[in-house]
Amino acid sequence: MTEATHRKSSQMGKEDVLQNGFQGYKEGYETLSQNKWMLKLRHVLQTTICPLLLTLTTPNFVIILWYTAVHSDGSYSKMANVFQGRSILGGLLYMWSQVRPHSTVISAILVVYSIYALVTMKLLPGKTVYGPLTPKGNVPVYKDNGFTFFILTMVLFVAITAFLKQLGMTPTIIYDQFDTVLSTLNIFSLVFCLFLYVKGIVSPSSTDCGATGNFIFDYYWGTELYPRIFGYDIKVFTNCRFGLMVWALLVSIFALKSYELHGFVDSMFVCCTLQLVYLAKFFWWEAGYMRTIDIMLDRAGYYICWGCLVFVPGFYTSVSLYLVNQPVILGPWLTTFFLTCGMLSIYINYDADNQKQAVRGADGNCVIWGRKAEVIRAKYQLESGEERESILLASGWWGFSRHFHYIPEILLAFFWSVPALFVNIMPFSYTIFLTFLLIHRSYRDEAKCCQKYGTFWVEYCKRVPQKIVPYLF
Repeated sequence: MTEATHRKSSQMGKEDVLQNGFQGYKEGYETLSQNKWMLKLRHVLQTTICPLLLTLTTPNFVIILWYTAVHSDGSYSKMANVFQGRSILGGLLYMWSQVRPHSTVISAILVVYSIYALVTMKLLPGKTVYGPLTPKGNVPVYKDNGFTFFILTMVLFVAITAFLKQLGMTPTIIYDQFDTVLSTLNIFSLVFCLFLYVKGIVSPSSTDCGATGNFIFDYYWGTELYPRIFGYDIKVFTNCRFGLMVWALLVSIFALKSYELHGFVDSMFVCCTLQLVYLAKFFWWEAGYMRTIDIMLDRAGYYICWGCLVFVPGFYTSVSLYLVNQPVILGPWLTTFFLTCGMLSIYINYDADNQKQAVRGADGNCVIWGRKAEVIRAKYQLESGEERESILLASGWWGFSRHFHYIPEILLAFFWSVPALFVNIMPFSYTIFLTFLLIHRSYRDEAKCCQKYGTFWVEYCKRVPQKIVPYLF
């Protein structure tokens, strides 16, 4: 090779390197730009489009459910006939047209119950309990009188029912005008969430607050973690004293309506009994609920407040609502089997939660299933830089999976739904929804814990590798 040829070859090699380098830089820049675009799109979806769609569509869902149960024999396929020859909007407008207008009686019942719930939150005795320390260093304080409230309310419901029966009246007017109940709760909740949005900006109850400047997201997600009004904790009222307690009352009212129409029906008995026992267990454990991800992470906005004020009464009661007009006779064997399996699910769910509470109460120095509790002492930092410690339980029920308590909860929902048998899918709507909700919640919880505990969470995941279902997921 001549010197000139060598110089030419060398020059061409340099040009190739430069060209390849430029091409690589260009491709990397384009990839980075695409990633930035994708991240921006994802951000817009999460903070604007999805919250807006959910806020606009979910109020319709409870009306669709009511219409299906009352006007379509509990059949989604019959309900879908409403949309034949109509647009989706036209079908929804038709369903809303079947909702009776505002009722003074229904509004009065809701107002009186709310006042009763607020008064008893203050007057009923209960020890002082504390929620988890927030990232900003705040510790919410509660009065643990939920179970007393539940028992008192159920006793009063029985007494009021007996009194009304003597006068030739019945509390099942709530069932007869359940469409009005749902529409009234919808309107109130939308306004109430707007009030909470403004309060969180103008007069927050603690430093765990703030706004993004995006009204849609802030309205949907909320601007305060623990809002209080005149000393009343909003989450305790919306989640527990209204959402969960009204759930119990509606189940009882629907069962009473079924008895008035058909006499004793064993499927309704199983459905109602399992739900009431589960809710009694919830109120017994209410202080523990105030330490769950629902309370620790979700702010008081549309997502959680509308959910508890409207979605819980309108959707969680769907099996009982369905069985009023679609009674099923199970017979003694199926009745006993479903009741036994449901009660066992409640016990396992309670025992799993109780193990975690016992370990935390004893600072890890206790025995579970005859052995010393296996724990990981996970350290984490507050936003102020102060170091704290949490106990992660890795034995007992919690040795099977990191979210084992979701399994009996899903099974319980199935066992209070299956008495309706398999004629329609509507009775299983709650079970299907709960399954997806808890799977999604497990991912949220995992992300929060990974960020909070870091290497300690990695160690915990190695110790307990399954997320929900042992040996499977």
